[in-house]
Amino acid sequence: MADYYPPLGFHFKVEFTGFTGEFEFQSVSGLTVSIDTEEIAEGGENRFKHKIPVRTKYPNLVLKRGLLVNSEIISWCRSAMEDFDFLPVDIVVKLLNEKHEPLLSWNVVHAYPVKWSISDFNAEENKLVIETLELNYNYFNVIE
Repeated sequence: MADYYPPLGFHFKVEFTGFTGEFEFQSVSGLTVSIDTEEIAEGGENRFKHKIPVRTKYPNLVLKRGLLVNSEIISWCRSAMEDFDFLPVDIVVKLLNEKHEPLLSWNVVHAYPVKWSISDFNAEENKLVIETLELNYNYFNVIE
């Protein structure tokens, strides 16, 4: 166990079910789960309320990358935003080791776009144009 080092978070890949090719992103966030609770007051017990777990809650998945022209994923996103034609897909996020093999994977179920944004243009700065894709999804599970 003395030779174990926690994995680094910069070597990963994202795969969209039903889309061909690999999609490179600079960051992935939103792989978070929390549990909503409900308070129940018990008759005669005035010191506290019972908190009962109700359901899990997932924030939006946020993907960022340099702007790509003629991207298959952005066509899917635009179809949802412009035509209100939503086609949910599953997404797999893989954390890779130094041999490009998956250490852990997260299967994001039933994702669809809810926001697409482009970074600001500024003639005084020399930066890449970053597109941000925000996706709603039902849940994720870990694949080992």
